[in-house]
Amino acid sequence: MKTFNVEKLVRSNVLRLKPYSSARDEFVDFKQKMIYLDANENPFENGVNRYPDPQQRSLKEVLAEQKGVQVDQILLGNGSDEVLDLVFRAFCEPKEDNIITLPPTYGMYGVLAETNDVENKKVLLDENFQPNVEAILAKVDVNSKLMFLCSPNNPSGNSFDGVRIEQLLRVFKGLVVIDEAYIDFSKHPSWLNRLDEYPNLIITQTLSKAYGMAGIRLGICYASKEIIAVLNKIKPPYNVNELTQQKALETMLHISKVNNEINCILSNKKDLLKVLLQVNFIEKIYPTDANFVLVKVDNADRRYEELIAKGIVVRNRSKQPLCDNTLRFTIGTKSENEALIKALKEL
Repeated sequence: MKTFNVEKLVRSNVLRLKPYSSARDEFVDFKQKMIYLDANENPFENGVNRYPDPQQRSLKEVLAEQKGVQVDQILLGNGSDEVLDLVFRAFCEPKEDNIITLPPTYGMYGVLAETNDVENKKVLLDENFQPNVEAILAKVDVNSKLMFLCSPNNPSGNSFDGVRIEQLLRVFKGLVVIDEAYIDFSKHPSWLNRLDEYPNLIITQTLSKAYGMAGIRLGICYASKEIIAVLNKIKPPYNVNELTQQKALETMLHISKVNNEINCILSNKKDLLKVLLQVNFIEKIYPTDANFVLVKVDNADRRYEELIAKGIVVRNRSKQPLCDNTLRFTIGTKSENEALIKALKEL
């Protein structure tokens, strides 16, 4: 384990910050029948008249058991975007610090950098959509606080080479954020089992993809207890609402259903990839470890509009670096995939 002091990276004002203490932070015991007269709530029970558990204890306990981590290594947020924004606000000094991103990648990293007035140093992936370690480290300076690795990557769909990730984790002096939004579809293991090995590692996951709960907006951050403690200082007191907590817990307790759906999506992807090879204007199908596939076509703008006219919405990624004339197809149900293929063959 490398020697690492997270306090050296935390913004000075955050280190000094005394976090807000809500009524439910001061006392909460949902397992015991209590009379709550502390939070100025409406006392008439309807299931949501009380403030939710600000630390989402029941849900974290299930996650910790399923993922093999400790409860104090978990932070939950209103979608992964809130989790990522908290990381920016805790560790990046506006107008001073910078982050490293690897285009083509998830666009919110850049948006959050601009929102927080933090420089975004971009280093293109190589022609195989893999990190160029030498070029990345050449961009790093003393004010580089965060590095974002999306693996499996969006929009390319591939997983990053583990050896290259390890090099970056060992050498980079800041925090390495591995975005694993699509890890449940990957043949490669999550980096969660390396969390204790690399104290500068942050892993983000989501219930929006494999777990089929995009509508409830729940993002997950795994990191050392020291990093999680910093993020807890600045998170809003009730950032995950009661209905989200209930629905997430219900789903996590029926994980076999989720696994069955993942297997179905992977099977549908395999079938779709075979048929896409028969579409004459698809020039290349990129390797994918996710629940989507990136393809290179003859004219992405034209094909996108033609699919829209047939009632099928895909994603045109042509404006992203290294993605000229590409479309991204999410893997749908069997009937949705058949409709996509039918439309493609008719064009």
